[in-house]
Amino acid sequence: MKFLFDTNIFLEVLLGQEKKEACKKLLLDFSGSIFISEFSLHSIGVIPFRQKKFQVFDQFVKDIGNNATIVTLPLIKQPKISIIAQKYQLDFDDSMQTLIAIENKFGIITIDNDFKKVANDITVQFITQ
Repeated sequence: MKFLFDTNIFLEVLLGQEKKEACKKLLLDFSGSIFISEFSLHSIGVIPFRQKKFQVFDQFVKDIGNNATIVTLPLIKQPKISIIAQKYQLDFDDSMQTLIAIENKFGIITIDNDFKKVANDITVQFITQ
């Protein structure tokens, strides 16, 4: 099965947070078959740009460049984000990720417990350590 990697998997590593090592191992295990939404890529970019650490974002893009595929959601499908949000009681970010996963027949890899709400309809792999 193919998996969409949620934004928080990358942020754990970039920001050196609690689950950094587990996320780093996961990224290495899936190297070459990582799917990241364009939304996640842009969300990740916001953090170093706010801190004027442009090279951090540039290095991140370089690091994932050969190991990941960017997935987008066509404009025509964007209204479905609201449907997902209401159906599962999710915020915008999680609704976007869920819809991208559904549209591409992907599972989701995340550390965000909000995705438990969609686990009956799509495969969700949680990073717990």
